[in-house]
Amino acid sequence: MTIDQRGSRRGTDRVPELLVALADVPVVRGFERTVGDEVQGVLDDPDVVVDTALLALRDGGWSVGIGAGPVDEPLPSSPREGSGPAFLLARDAVEAAKNRQRPVPLAVRGVDATAAADADAVLVLLGALAARRTAAGWAAVDAVRTADAGQDVVAHALGVSQQAVSQRLRTAMWAEEVAARPAAARLLTRAGA
Repeated sequence: MTIDQRGSRRGTDRVPELLVALADVPVVRGFERTVGDEVQGVLDDPDVVVDTALLALRDGGWSVGIGAGPVDEPLPSSPREGSGPAFLLARDAVEAAKNRQRPVPLAVRGVDATAAADADAVLVLLGALAARRTAAGWAAVDAVRTADAGQDVVAHALGVSQQAVSQRLRTAMWAEEVAARPAAARLLTRAGA
């Protein structure tokens, strides 16, 4: 994955805060600054790629490029020194993600171009869905994800009724996101094959 800060020439360098946010992501090679306001990491779990892409999109101000394919072995200790199709595809993807015509600044490129286009479409839809969430919707989603408990526990933690939690999750389209995430991950796997 290659993630590039948007509008960095007009704002402050946000790479350090992104690196902190990505520090606990399970990776093959950890995210690090490559050049300027860009970070790169090597991941091998498509579910984690989906989570990481959506995390970066939620944070805002980032273009996300996903390259699905092989890497040259042995993989060096730093992603900056890596090579192979996945790195080239990630570079192409992040450049495509910067296109202002895209509704969500995310792109996928892969060895299997059709599967990559399908993964791109699903991830862009997920990104667009998440971008429309209200603060109350995010609070409910975050509580459900971290609590790993029923809506009654989440309602108590948020200080609202179970019905309010249920309504917030419906409005946030949480069930639809949960259903689509595995599909995006499967498509990323196909894209890299």
